[in-house]
Amino acid sequence: MRVAVLGSGSRGNAILLASGDTVIMVDAGFGVRGLERRARSAGFDLRRLEAIVLTHEHGDHARGAARTAHRAACPIYGSAGTLAALESCLGEVPARALASHERTRIGALTVTACHTSHDAAEPLALMVAEPSSGQRVGIAYDLGRPTAQVRYLLRDATALILEANHDDVLLRAGPYPAHVRQRIAGPGGHLSNRESAELLVELLHPGLHTVVLAHLSDRCNRPELALATARCALEGRGYRGRVLVAPQEEPLPPFELAEEQYAFGLD
Repeated sequence: MRVAVLGSGSRGNAILLASGDTVIMVDAGFGVRGLERRARSAGFDLRRLEAIVLTHEHGDHARGAARTAHRAACPIYGSAGTLAALESCLGEVPARALASHERTRIGALTVTACHTSHDAAEPLALMVAEPSSGQRVGIAYDLGRPTAQVRYLLRDATALILEANHDDVLLRAGPYPAHVRQRIAGPGGHLSNRESAELLVELLHPGLHTVVLAHLSDRCNRPELALATARCALEGRGYRGRVLVAPQEEPLPPFELAEEQYAFGLD
């Protein structure tokens, strides 16, 4: 499986995953031209899209979904709540509901979803799997709190794209008013670097070989802080895989997930 995070943060999120001739996009939070430009720079042609899968309806995740799906003549998948919230924007684009914990086949890939506690209509965390290789990419940002459902969904991921939205100290000292800070740090908001690292340690297993920290705040976080927090927690438990940070302004270089790419003896 090939993965390209086209950008991630409060101003837009989009991820491409490919297996053979199957290419799907998880979230489309940039304008259609921006998505096309970012995809080209990562070596993808959005006309090949087989589906767009949305985690929720907020603009930084769904802004370009309808127009991109229309151009690619592909359907949009999401929870019933997400699709209802976007109904007026979708026009004639086919919309297909994802049921929680049911596996949906899209070409050479499968998608399994579960609900999260973020403050959206019916937000989802996702597991995108490539049955032919056994590679499984867990995607969970705008998470609020990692519920038991989310932990179960992500438990055997070989790669994780997980939010590390803010640093606790920078959030408290940041420019937001108190009610916004409370929302960000609350059960309907986002994970901090510390909370993200704690969840990563909980999900760590010998088959996990790639971690991408996503949805970093540009006001209340710094890539080096998120990276150091995650690495310290993971490497202390014997993890020797990749830890990457997804930038907002440009795509993360695409990476391949291959069977037995890494082998770890965890402490």
